[in-house]
Amino acid sequence: MLSATFLTPQQIVKELDKYIIGQHEAKRNVAIALRNRWRRMNVTSDIQDEIVPNNILMIGATGVGKTEIARRLAKIADAPFVKVEASKFTEVGYVGRDVESMVRDLVEQSVNMVKAHKKEEVQEKAALAVEEIILDALIPPMRSKTAGFPVTTEETNGTPTSDIELNERTRNLFREKIKNGELEDRKIEIHVKQNSGPGVGMIGAGMMDEVSMMNLQEMLSGMMPKKAKKRKVTVGEARKFLLEEEAAKLIDMDEVKEEAIRKAENAGIIFIDEIDKIASGTGKKGGPDVSREGVQRDLLPIVEGSTVNTKYGVIKTDHVLFVAAGAFHISKPSDLIPELQGRFPIRVELTNLTREDFVRILKEPKNALTKQYQALFDAEGVTVSFDEEAIDEIAKTAFEFNLEMENIGARRLQTVMSRLLNEFLFDVPDKIFPDSQIQITRDMVIGKLKGLVANKDLSE
Repeated sequence: MLSATFLTPQQIVKELDKYIIGQHEAKRNVAIALRNRWRRMNVTSDIQDEIVPNNILMIGATGVGKTEIARRLAKIADAPFVKVEASKFTEVGYVGRDVESMVRDLVEQSVNMVKAHKKEEVQEKAALAVEEIILDALIPPMRSKTAGFPVTTEETNGTPTSDIELNERTRNLFREKIKNGELEDRKIEIHVKQNSGPGVGMIGAGMMDEVSMMNLQEMLSGMMPKKAKKRKVTVGEARKFLLEEEAAKLIDMDEVKEEAIRKAENAGIIFIDEIDKIASGTGKKGGPDVSREGVQRDLLPIVEGSTVNTKYGVIKTDHVLFVAAGAFHISKPSDLIPELQGRFPIRVELTNLTREDFVRILKEPKNALTKQYQALFDAEGVTVSFDEEAIDEIAKTAFEFNLEMENIGARRLQTVMSRLLNEFLFDVPDKIFPDSQIQITRDMVIGKLKGLVANKDLSE
């Protein structure tokens, strides 16, 4: 997939179309916001710092694609991305997560991304170092009796030294075998570094600042020496352990932290789900509504732009893009405090899914439910195919259930598909053998889902 840096808004929408049916307006706004990050970074004048992101508020019932848009945005964007649920936060002074933790999570994500990128850059050097360690474990180099270092024929001025030459030839032979993957199952003994002990807990540390606690634990763990433990593993397993260790040695962590902070500040995206759960709704004061409003007031400075301490350094949230989403069944966007409303200038209303949308959801996306189940059966060597009429009937049943019961959007399709195919999944491979073919027809769908329809009143 192309990096989001080079994707145009239309290309971003095309990528989202592969997984999400409909909701064109929401996709357009998200695509523009994502491209605007790149545009701002390429502004050459002093106004670059003054360009603030247009945060987005997505409004729509559950199961219409709000979270899926966020998930796919994370895949497309070459940027740090975190998804949080507003209902998990509590007002300062109450027990629960504080709102600054989402910014710390964003920085953590950014550090992991930069670290992974740096590891790719040093992968070749690390692989060569690992080969030498494995070779030393298989055929230790011959060492000088006086100096204690490996001796080569160059050090003996070209004088033939049979043992040394034989050792070097053997090592070269085995080096080639390691490169060709001929010794992957050979057992060797390696030293694997381990932390000396578990994380340090502190009595009475509940009131301490979270960042201070993290920094203190990191400092204490850094002071304690890492023990090297001997392990007998195959060459293939050793390569996995050692590659991580050698790559880490070649990476400058200070550089990683600096780059990660910059990346999080300028390209970070925070998706706040269920924001309607912290809106008062009824207009009453007192009780839980006080805490909800408290969470909103705690969120406000983060969304407006503030400075947050993390264990990797200080981050400014002025240019972080915030995308909020909520069903707003009970409350309305206007029930949020006015200051917070003003920080989400782009409002997008997602439409409810139609029966035709359900048919398309079952057939078109790359991760369509029909394709997922076909892949599961294919793993057992069984072929499953769906008639057009069968897909139409599944969509019709799910849509009608949403009308008569709680509307949970496209998630209802999972309930229906599970009921339809669970019996087959149970019988494979004991009764339905590999190389079998299952044809899902309209009559089969009606027959299998009779029980689900009968239990409708009980479900309500």
